[in-house]
Amino acid sequence: MRISTVTNGLKWQSKLTTPNDPQHVESSTACDVLTVMFDGACPLCRREIGLYQSLTPLENVAWLDVSEATANLTPADQARYMARFHVRQKDGRLLSGAAAFVTLWLAMPGWRWLGRFSRLPGITPLLELAYRGFLHLRPTLQRWMRAT
Repeated sequence: MRISTVTNGLKWQSKLTTPNDPQHVESSTACDVLTVMFDGACPLCRREIGLYQSLTPLENVAWLDVSEATANLTPADQARYMARFHVRQKDGRLLSGAAAFVTLWLAMPGWRWLGRFSRLPGITPLLELAYRGFLHLRPTLQRWMRAT
């Protein structure tokens, strides 16, 4: 069962808890969950994140739409997080780009195989190059998606 709640701009998704469970995700801190930081103002990003959110994660995941004022970010942090995909690991380490996607894929059923494959030597750097190429195309793709 998947439980989703929104607290201080974070949409929490818990694997197998209920609101009456003492380990319910609302009692978790950001250090206890994988935190996915995404640009909810980007239609392309929203669509992809929506796909991941429709799954029951293999571990607790918090979803933070960094485009929202409720994210409580400084303007500099908000710009940085909106420019690239970021994930904060349970240990507090912040990853971006391909490394962030690999970490997310490892937590998602149906995507874990891709996360494992991506950890093979040389694969994540290739994915990072592809992601950087995508970032150059992203504004054009966003305009096309908004027009449809």
